[in-house]
Amino acid sequence: MKEMGIQGVGTPVARALQGAKPTEGASQTDFGTLLEKTVGEVERLQQEAAHAAKEMASGETEGIHETMIALKKAELSFKMMMQVRNKIVKAYEEVMRMQV
Repeated sequence: MKEMGIQGVGTPVARALQGAKPTEGASQTDFGTLLEKTVGEVERLQQEAAHAAKEMASGETEGIHETMIALKKAELSFKMMMQVRNKIVKAYEEVMRMQV
């Protein structure tokens, strides 16, 4: 039986933001790169979930727990990405309304 350790639940957005903090002597990560990495991570989780669901449907694996966890990770990551996108759009709209 595969032993599962308890890990912190981190979304791709949170992990990307944590990795983006510059250290001494390092240059700052630009927003575009951060966004690209985050979207890539969400896409990877989506692909893993699709693969796990395909394996479950074809009977290649019987680990329903791992499949459900992969599906939930993908769903939560996507929802988090959409909420971040919504906040970015709101901030952009607010900046555009400012009078110069």
